[in-house]
Amino acid sequence: MTAARLVARSVRGVETLVAAEVRAFGRVRRIGHREVFFDCAEPVPEVAELRCADDVLLVAAELTGVGRRRADLRLLAEAAAKVPGHRMLALRKRFGGPARSAHVDVTASFVGRRNYNRYDLEDAVGVPLGAALGVPYRSRRGGVAPPEGGCSWRVTVVDDRAVLALRIGARPAHRREYRQISRPGSLHPPLASALVRLAEPFDGARLLDPCCGTGTIPIEAALSRPSLSVIGCDRDPRAVAAAAVNGRSTTGRWAVADAGRLPVATGSVDLVVSNPPWDRQIPPAGVLAREPARFWRELRRVLRPGGRAVLLLPEPDLGGAGTAGLALLDRRPVSLFGSHPEVVRLRA
Repeated sequence: MTAARLVARSVRGVETLVAAEVRAFGRVRRIGHREVFFDCAEPVPEVAELRCADDVLLVAAELTGVGRRRADLRLLAEAAAKVPGHRMLALRKRFGGPARSAHVDVTASFVGRRNYNRYDLEDAVGVPLGAALGVPYRSRRGGVAPPEGGCSWRVTVVDDRAVLALRIGARPAHRREYRQISRPGSLHPPLASALVRLAEPFDGARLLDPCCGTGTIPIEAALSRPSLSVIGCDRDPRAVAAAAVNGRSTTGRWAVADAGRLPVATGSVDLVVSNPPWDRQIPPAGVLAREPARFWRELRRVLRPGGRAVLLLPEPDLGGAGTAGLALLDRRPVSLFGSHPEVVRLRA
């Protein structure tokens, strides 16, 4: 079999982490804006198990020369009409995707100003794809979400380059099956997995999230490396109860506890990975509302010498970390739903 061409989409800022996952089984061709293009010689389960990726798709067509005028949509329509649709569906099945599709739907995005909108782009591609496959095309124009059971395509345009690709799964990879309960401030699962990967977990390590919310970071850690000893704490009993439901298939442990006064022995934690409540959705409460610096002192207390912390911070102010004795290793900006926090790595 000729190597399949694929693309994994991600949060801006974690593309290199997705590429590192891919290199375990495939060959990375190119890393772009929120995209990692790669080849895979044989269908392997690892393709559908990329934890840091938002979505994984089979590339059907790549073309250049797509300009900013509405007339340039003709190039995309022509490319879509030439896509070997039934062959792509068969390939999707080989990679573990659904065997049948009741309709076609398309999601589009582009970078920069253009004389057309995303719905124009989607319709230009979706109509010929539906015709080629002999199934209805369900447009998203007007904000109407298509029903389940279709084959979902994605078209992206960056500069003058366009990519048309078919999603492998029945739904985007970032929609985790374990997430039964979500609350405001719940972390995007692929980004949570990226934080865990940056912590460089090792077998048998003890990993703590002192602000676990509904449990996304501990659950991603437990699923990516089952040998970890994972603990999630939150001062809100409802959040901890939700985490226990979401994480019931893992060996993670949960506790109601204030991040400023953790029920954890000094020097007993190898890794702290967390999304502290210092943003607009979840304001700090409890001890941290009165004394924010306690967060840094507690992190330093529970971490063993040489232990690492990986934190997602909306406006990094690391003065408290330095005062508490935590050394900055590096920082990585990311983009998430219009916000631009930083991933910060520290060492005790």
